[in-house]
Amino acid sequence: MCFLRRPGAPASWIWWRMLRQVLRRGLQSFCHRLGLCVSRHPVFFLTVPAVLTITFGLSALNRFQPEGDLERLVAPSHSLAKIERSLAGSLFPLDQSKSQLYSDLHTPGRYGRVILLSPPGDNILLQAEGILQTHRAVLEMKDGRNSFIGHQLGGVVEVPNSRDQRVKSARAIQITYYLQTYGSATQDLIGEKWENEFCKLMKKLQEEHQDLQLYSLASFSLWRDFHKTSILARSKVLVSLVLILTTATLSSSMKDCLRSKPFLGLLGVLTVCISIATAAGIFFITDGKYNSTLLGIPFFAMGHGTKGVFELLSGWRRTRENLPFKDRVADAYSDVMVTYTMTSSLYFITFGMGASPFTNIEAVKVFCQNMCVSILLNYFYIFSFFGSCLVFAGQLEQNRYHSIFCCKIPSAEYLDRKPVWFQTVMSDGHQQTSHHETNPYQHHFIQHFLREHYNEWITNIYVKPFVVILYLIYASFSFMGCLQISDGANIINLLASDSPSVSYAMVQQKYFSNYSPVIGFYIYEPLEYWNNSVQEDLRRLCSGFTAVSWMEQYYQFLKVSNISANNKSDFISVLQSSFLKKPEFQHFRNDIIFSKAGDENNIIASRLYLVARTSRDKQKEVIEVLEKLRPLSLSKSIRFIVFNPSFVFMDHYGLSVTVPVLIAGSGVLLVLVLTFFLVIHPLGNFWLILSVTSIELGVLGLMTLWNIDMDCISILCLIYTLNFAIDHCAPLLYTFVLATEHTRTQCIKSSLQEHGTAILQNVTSFLIGLVPLLFVPSNLTFTLFKCLLLTGGCTLLHCFVILPVFLTFFPPSKKHHKKKKRAKRKEREEIECIEIQENPDHVTTV
Repeated sequence: MCFLRRPGAPASWIWWRMLRQVLRRGLQSFCHRLGLCVSRHPVFFLTVPAVLTITFGLSALNRFQPEGDLERLVAPSHSLAKIERSLAGSLFPLDQSKSQLYSDLHTPGRYGRVILLSPPGDNILLQAEGILQTHRAVLEMKDGRNSFIGHQLGGVVEVPNSRDQRVKSARAIQITYYLQTYGSATQDLIGEKWENEFCKLMKKLQEEHQDLQLYSLASFSLWRDFHKTSILARSKVLVSLVLILTTATLSSSMKDCLRSKPFLGLLGVLTVCISIATAAGIFFITDGKYNSTLLGIPFFAMGHGTKGVFELLSGWRRTRENLPFKDRVADAYSDVMVTYTMTSSLYFITFGMGASPFTNIEAVKVFCQNMCVSILLNYFYIFSFFGSCLVFAGQLEQNRYHSIFCCKIPSAEYLDRKPVWFQTVMSDGHQQTSHHETNPYQHHFIQHFLREHYNEWITNIYVKPFVVILYLIYASFSFMGCLQISDGANIINLLASDSPSVSYAMVQQKYFSNYSPVIGFYIYEPLEYWNNSVQEDLRRLCSGFTAVSWMEQYYQFLKVSNISANNKSDFISVLQSSFLKKPEFQHFRNDIIFSKAGDENNIIASRLYLVARTSRDKQKEVIEVLEKLRPLSLSKSIRFIVFNPSFVFMDHYGLSVTVPVLIAGSGVLLVLVLTFFLVIHPLGNFWLILSVTSIELGVLGLMTLWNIDMDCISILCLIYTLNFAIDHCAPLLYTFVLATEHTRTQCIKSSLQEHGTAILQNVTSFLIGLVPLLFVPSNLTFTLFKCLLLTGGCTLLHCFVILPVFLTFFPPSKKHHKKKKRAKRKEREEIECIEIQENPDHVTTV
C-alpha cells in the first residue's frame, strides 16, 4: 500500500492519514482473524456461552432478593438532609417526642395513615359516627402500639366574616397512627404485621361505610408499590420478547429459501436474551438486589445487541457467494465488528461513568453497573454464540440446504415440473436474478424498497426544502422543551399507577396541599433568648410561616402574667419553675434541652415547628423554602438547621440526577474528540458529534413537553440515547465519508443501501418491543416507554430523513474523488494509445 501526496498537502496530513489507515487495517485484520477463529471452532464458541448461561442463570434464581430500602435506592446518597437528620436525632431522640404532634420529624418509622373523604357536597364534620367507628376499629387491632393520633382537615370552608377563622365545613379528614418500635427487630416485625392488618382493615371498612371513601397508607406502602411494577410487568415483558422475536424473524426472511435467514434473526434475539440472563446471574451472585428500575436493562441491551445481529446479517449479504463460508464469515466480521466494537466501547464508557462515585443516586449507580456487565457479555455472545450460528447457517447455504426445512434444494429443472406452491416454497431465487442485478441478496424486501423507492425519493430536490422545514420545527420544539425541564423528586413517578400509594397521594395533593409538611427548626447552639435583638431575629426568620413555638407561647405567658425576665437567670428560672409546670405547656419540655453547670442552668438547644402556606405545586415550593432557609443559617448569628423526612428525597435531587448524564455526555464527546485524528475520517466524528447532540437535545426537549420529569428512569434513558444514536448513526456516517462515488447524493444512497436495512430492522424491532410497556399500569413503565419511544423515533428521523438530506449540502466534498477517477481514466487512455502506436497491427478495444 502506497500513499500519494496531494499537491499542497502538508506532511503532517500524510502522516495522520497513514496512521488512520494503519489503525483501520489493523482492526479489520484482527476482526478478520477473529471471524476465522470462530468459523473454524464453531462448537467451542457455541458451547462456552451456553455453559456460562446455565451456570449463572440457575444461580440467579437461587440468590434473587429484592431491595428493601427505598430511601437508599432513590434518595441522593450524599446529601445535607441526612446529616441534618442525624444531628436532629442526636439532639431530640424520637422516644422523647412520642406524645407530640410532630413525632415523625426525624424519621417516619412505622405508621398507618388514612384519609376519610366525604361524597361531593357533603360535610365530613357531619360524619362523626363513621370517623369514630374507623378510629375505634384501628385502636382495637391486636399488636397495636397506641402512640398518637393526629387530625387534619382538608377542603376546609371557613365561616364568612368570622374573626377567629371558624370552620364551616370540610371535605376530608386525615388521621395518622404512629407505632413505637424503638429500633428492635421484634418490634419492627410486630409493626409490619400491624401495618398489613391496618391496610386489610381499611379495605373492610370501605365496604361497610359506603358514604365515606377511605384511602390508606402505611410506611411500607411506597416500597410495596415500587416493587409492584416488576410483578405487573412480567407477562408484558414476555409479550415484548415474543414481538421482538417475531419481528426479527420476519425481517430476516426472503422469498429466496436458500438465502433467507429467519432462524438467524430468531437466534440473534435469543443470543441477547441469554447474555442478559448471564449478566443477571453475575449481578445476584455478587450480592446485588433487584429493584424495579432494572426493568429497563432488557430493553437497553436488546436495542444494542440486535443492532450487532442485523449488522452481521447485512455484512454476510455483502460478501461474495463464490467464497467458502468460513471466509465469508471472516469478511463479515472484518466489515462489521470494527464499528460494533467502537459502539460497544462507548456504551461501556458512558454507563461506566454513570456507575462512578460521582453518581449520587444509588438506583442509577446499580443500573449502570449492571448495564456495563450486560454490554460486555452482549459483545462476547454476539461474536461467539451468534457467530457460531452464522457459521452453521453459512455451511447450510453453501451446501444448498433449505433455510427453514434444512432439506436439499432441488434443481431448477426439477422445480419447473412441480406445482406453483412447491416452486414458491422451494425456490432459491434463480429466476429472480436479472441481467443487471447479479447480487440475489438485493431482493430482500427492505433493501429493495430502499434501493428502488426511498433513496430516490429522499434525495429528490423537491423533498429537501420540506426536510429542512421539518428539522427547524423539530429543533424549535426541542429548544422550547429544554427550557422547561423540571426535576422528578416526587417518588410517585416510580410507583404502580393503580396502587393505593398513588391514590392516597392524589387525594392528599388535592385536599391537603394548602400547607407544607411540618418543618423542624432546630437551634443547636446556646442562644440569648432573653435578648430583644435575638427575639427579633427569630421573628424575622419565622416570618411567612405558621410557627408552633415554645418561645412565642412563653413570651405571651410573660406578657399576660406581667413578669419581667430580661436577664438569663430570671428567664430560665421562670421558664422551668412556672411556664413548663402548667399542664397546657408541659408538652414543650421535649422542645428544650437544659444543661446545668454548678448552680447555673443553660439552654443549649431548642426546637420549634414551621408550616408554610403553599399553592398548587406544593413540592416545588417546599424545595424553594429549603433553599432559602439553609443559607440563612450561615449568614445569621443564630445557628440552626431545618429538617423534614421528605427533604432526604428533595435535597439537590435535580443536580444528583443530571450529573450522570452530563458525565456520560462529556465522556462521549471527549472520546470522539480525542479520536478525531485517529478514526477513519475526521469529518465522520464531526458529523457524529452533531448528530448525537441533535438527537439527545431532541429527546430531552420532547420528553419535557410530554410531561416527563427528570427522575432516575428518564436520566438512564438519556444516557442510553447517547449510545443508541451513536450505534445507528456511526456506520451510516463513516460509510458516507469513505464513499468514492461522484456526488454526495450517490454516496448517501450507497450508505443507506449498505446500512439502512440493519438500522430499519433494529429500530422497528426495538419500537415494537416497547408496545407492551404501554399496558403496564405503572408510572415507571410509562416513563420508560415514552423516553425509549422518543429515542427510537428521533434516531430513525435523523438516519433516514435529516442526515440523507443535510449530507448532500455540507462537507465532506466528493470533488477529489472525481479528479482521481478522471486522472485514472486519462492515464488508462494514454497507456492504450501508446499500445496502439507501438503495435499498429494490434487492435485494442477501448
